[in-house]
Amino acid sequence: MNHRFRVVRWAAWAPGLDSREAWRAWLASPTPIAAEGQPPLAEVPAMMRRRIDPLGRAALQAAWWAQGTPEEGAGAMPVIFASRWGEIARSLTLLQQLAGGEPLSPTHFSLSVHNASGALYSMARQDRQNYLAVAGGEHSAEAAFCEALGLLAEGASQVLVAHVDAPLPDAYAALGQIDPSTADPALVAWACVLARPEAGSPSFELEPVAADALAPEAPSSPWLSGSLPVLALLAAADEAGAAREGVSLDRLIAGQPGGWRWTRRPADTP
Repeated sequence: MNHRFRVVRWAAWAPGLDSREAWRAWLASPTPIAAEGQPPLAEVPAMMRRRIDPLGRAALQAAWWAQGTPEEGAGAMPVIFASRWGEIARSLTLLQQLAGGEPLSPTHFSLSVHNASGALYSMARQDRQNYLAVAGGEHSAEAAFCEALGLLAEGASQVLVAHVDAPLPDAYAALGQIDPSTADPALVAWACVLARPEAGSPSFELEPVAADALAPEAPSSPWLSGSLPVLALLAAADEAGAAREGVSLDRLIAGQPGGWRWTRRPADTP
């Protein structure tokens, strides 16, 4: 399978960061992201929108901005939603209600499953394309891109990848089992439309690497954690001159058998 792809469009959302310009400025000098907030998601009907938790709203907003609307000429394509924990806060609430003998809401349960965001996005857009939901622990972003590369290899012209995560609820965070550098520092959603490489455009390569072959770099900022280094690499693709040099991002997760190497290739690389 070809490990190369290009980024056609990207979008991201976090509290206080709702445009590509704002994200470029933040990625150049990361600071703490606000703990509260949710996107407007005006594209989704109000009746549906008010049922969606902030995490789901963020996922749908980033995906919608990246894919665009049919009125803007956006085409249909396979869609992959990725999240390490998904709607874990909603699931925790359901577990607490179950432990307390309280009745459970079927609606809340249906929105707690891992493919809830994809289902809502499909219904809101009236889209019957191939939808996938993936979770791969610290490697959830890479898992989504592997799925996308497979779909491109099978003939899809473009694939939408959306990634969303938020910090663990206190009940889980207090267990101390998660390395903070592997988790997103706040509610963050980003999405991008991928396509096969073409002449004259910068491209990316994603490769699995054995642990003993990796030399991961320390994060430049404690706020650039989790999936955000991947967003930084993808967002740099459309900056003037940013892809003149190949830039690697090695990801090594402690306790895992290996990691991943992301590489940005300049436009003239064959």
